Amino acid sequence: MDVMPQQDPESRRPPGPSPQDPYVMPDEGATAVPPPPPTLRTTLRRAAFGAVAAGVLLAGALVAVEDGEGDGPKEPGPVERAEAATTAGSPASLSDLTALIGDRQKWVESHPKDAPSLATLGTAYVEWARRSADTAYYARAEETLKRSLEARAGERGNGEAWVGLAALANARHDFLAAKRWGETVKRQQPKAWSVYPVLIDAYTGLGDQKAATAATEKFGELRKGVPALARTAELYRGQGWREDALATAREAADRATQPAEKAEALHRLGELAWERGEPEEAVAQFDAALRTDAGQHASLAGRARALVALERTDEALAAYQSALEKLPRPEYALELGELYESLGLDGDARTQFAGLREMVAGAKRAGVDESLLLARFEADHGDPDEAVELLRGQWRKQHRSAAVADALGWALHRAGKSQEGLEYAEQAVGTGVRNASYAYHLGVIQRELEDYGPARRNLEQAVRTNPAFSPLAAPLARQALEALGEPPPGGPGDMQPPPPPPSAPEPKPEPKREAERETEREAERKTKPEAPAAPSKSPAPAPAASKEAAAGSAAPAEGGASKSP
Repeated sequence: MDVMPQQDPESRRPPGPSPQDPYVMPDEGATAVPPPPPTLRTTLRRAAFGAVAAGVLLAGALVAVEDGEGDGPKEPGPVERAEAATTAGSPASLSDLTALIGDRQKWVESHPKDAPSLATLGTAYVEWARRSADTAYYARAEETLKRSLEARAGERGNGEAWVGLAALANARHDFLAAKRWGETVKRQQPKAWSVYPVLIDAYTGLGDQKAATAATEKFGELRKGVPALARTAELYRGQGWREDALATAREAADRATQPAEKAEALHRLGELAWERGEPEEAVAQFDAALRTDAGQHASLAGRARALVALERTDEALAAYQSALEKLPRPEYALELGELYESLGLDGDARTQFAGLREMVAGAKRAGVDESLLLARFEADHGDPDEAVELLRGQWRKQHRSAAVADALGWALHRAGKSQEGLEYAEQAVGTGVRNASYAYHLGVIQRELEDYGPARRNLEQAVRTNPAFSPLAAPLARQALEALGEPPPGGPGDMQPPPPPPSAPEPKPEPKREAERETEREAERKTKPEAPAAPSKSPAPAPAASKEAAAGSAAPAEGGASKSP
């Protein structure tokens, strides 16, 4: 690592002049014999020469003032640059941050009750630990910030110490504590812009998009410029508004002036290009970030991801190794291990995974909760049930970001609980973030549950968003998509009810022979009653029996077909 803040600041000062230097007068008492006193003639000659020299210098000074060619303003030193960056809400370079830490360390040794200086030193420790992955500095930060609050309570105007504690809680992934510290400052000093970045991080970690949006907007009102643009670009990115995120990130990069600030803006452009599936553009932006500020070590890992997508594997391996050397974060060990595994180098992969476990254990000793990262590793390379327990713990802590929801849904699927995992996976994708890995996880879970239409759409979304989002998972996404095949023509068959089946035609009667038809007609004639005779003009009275017979024979003629007795 090029800079180490624990160095004594005296060791970085240029050495004092050597007594043997012929242009340096020896210290008083360095010579045993004093020089002889000058003569009167020598004294007068020196006085005259001095008067002439003084006149020449005075004339030269007047000419310089008249011509306006005096010395320009003094260039700010590293401490001043770091203070200016902090005041503006921008990142300082690692070398300037080192100088600021050394300066404040020396000051508080002789001024142990200077609460503002202690708050500045504690916050600088947090930033150094975050930027260097040296988690040991979190304990120093906590101790120093508490000393600041002992010297002056937060209620008495020491809000910066509270902001430092909020930043420390975010760095340790304790987002609830960060929210409490930040909102305490906001209630007392609603126009203190420095509290809003830590609140944005806390709300984002808790998955509270509404509060994060409001805090970002307020920060933009109170603090214009590159820091507000950077935060706004991240907000758009988290909501899936890719074009807005890209335009805002470009504006931030164009307006950035200090090297560390510009390098961070270029790094963000590289990440956006990578997420869009444009690895060549990503490599260009990460390279530009590293040229601008060699301390932008995160760009080494970003560059490695993009090089994998371009199949420049040897360069990618070297970039990952350099990133882990300069910024030993466990997520880089996981990515490098998966790259080794995709290449069939299982021994090297196991080495990286063992290193990941060591980093997570060291972070835990420093108070950093790496449960999310460890659960992602366990789900795919270890014990999925352990991953589920870790992530349920995060959910109980109200850590309900898209990243936690996606990881929990996937861990449940890997543990054989796909139906339960579906809800969390849908929640992650439902936030709007355009993450190929989230879409892949949801698609695989839906395929397991035989929901083939949505599964196909999400797998297509993953491959379309970033075809090389993971050296292990991206090929599996393409295989799963091929196994599902093409959708049926005309769309899914269950969108419209099926048409009713056609009714069966009535069977036609078989033709009968002529003799059979004649027999049927003869039987019909025998059963048909004869019509009564027409009455005469002067009928004789009929007997009662004859009247009843006539009435009985007439009734069927009115009611319908007659029947045989």
